[in-house]
Amino acid sequence: MADRLTAREAIAALTADFTESAAPTGSAAPDGPLDWSGYADSRARATARTGEQESVVHGTATVGGHPCVLISFEFGFLGGSLGERTGDRLEAAYEEAAVRRLPLVSLIATGGSRMQEGMIALTQLHRVARASVRLRAAGPAQLAVLRDPTTGGGWATLGAGADVILALPGAQVGFAGSRVRPADADPGAYTAEGQLAAGQIDAVVPPGELPATVGHWLRLLAHRDTPPAPAPVPAAFTTTGLPRTGWDAVLRARSATRPHAEAYLDAYFGLRLPLNGDRCGGTDPGLLCGFGLHEGEPVAYVAQCGTATRPAGYRTAARVIRLADRLGVPVLTLVDTPGAANDAAAERAGAGAAIADAFAAVAAARVPVTTLVIGEGGSGGALALAAPGNTHVTADSYFSVIAPELAAAILKRAPDRVHATADQLRLRPQDLVDLGVARSVVRRARPGH
Repeated sequence: MADRLTAREAIAALTADFTESAAPTGSAAPDGPLDWSGYADSRARATARTGEQESVVHGTATVGGHPCVLISFEFGFLGGSLGERTGDRLEAAYEEAAVRRLPLVSLIATGGSRMQEGMIALTQLHRVARASVRLRAAGPAQLAVLRDPTTGGGWATLGAGADVILALPGAQVGFAGSRVRPADADPGAYTAEGQLAAGQIDAVVPPGELPATVGHWLRLLAHRDTPPAPAPVPAAFTTTGLPRTGWDAVLRARSATRPHAEAYLDAYFGLRLPLNGDRCGGTDPGLLCGFGLHEGEPVAYVAQCGTATRPAGYRTAARVIRLADRLGVPVLTLVDTPGAANDAAAERAGAGAAIADAFAAVAAARVPVTTLVIGEGGSGGALALAAPGNTHVTADSYFSVIAPELAAAILKRAPDRVHATADQLRLRPQDLVDLGVARSVVRRARPGH
């Protein structure tokens, strides 16, 4: 179980630089909009116990040297529940972030909507959703830190609606609170770790690492109004020359000993933070996504790792590309896949729609997208993540409309014709440049470069 800090303790654990904003003024009936008997007394006891007038505190802060608007929930005040006055404060925080063009960080600990205010409490979720949409349209990023517990409408708006979602270890996270779940429900599904495995959050961060992690994210997610330069093409690791035949190119790309995505990303980025999952219950371990710093500048990345890319991978890639586009951050994609996963599970998970969404995200991006093919370029499953007009290839890669074995089978050619078919497909790196599919064959960087 995660430690349950007060709102101000959670702020102090994150930053020493916090200036509280004035709470919005407004009158309310003592027992609330439903005239709920005893509600005023409950609020008074919550104030006496916590020192707070409501379940959220908000203001401006600096984390890791980067300014933001900060919201922190007080779970000791009626379970961190959302009522009408809570909605006033949340809306004010979102508005302050939009006006100041600052990212919003929410330290969430809530049991959901406040029952003593009935439907009026529940409709605060509409207010939060509208405020979130307005802030997103203004540009700044939204980052959520899920404390214990984060359930109900607070999870389904501030939490799950954020661009980047972090959680503390052991935190309860889920739409259903502990008292309203089915009796036979798997308790692991309602934890930060369970939500990470299901692709619903991006990382579980130990408390001691949270200030640095949030600070890094604020640096990477800073909104930029000027058009960014394209992400530089990574240097290749290839030491050999160009392949002689098409089949040579295929064998090189399929070699287990050639460099894969992790090696390229480690060499390219000085700092790299991952984004995880498609927010639809899926993850793809064969696709690495996130943001990083290349020579001090933020770059978003989507990197295939040599496996068949699953629908969850394409949906995660589209999410990252659209976030980068909104923030004005260039994108780097590394292509390396034999193709999109085509098993029955992939079809049931919406392979076609997911691939279409990835194509659409790349096509709609206003920021430049740079692609380097570092291994196999298998058909549309690879092309979906390739930048039109800005794709480069390494000497140990290929790109083809279809694998040569499959092409030969479709054309009813004998197995001994596979090599000749590979040549006919013109899939070698140098062929791709000649055809105008790739701009260049990227060479190994020289020492000192």
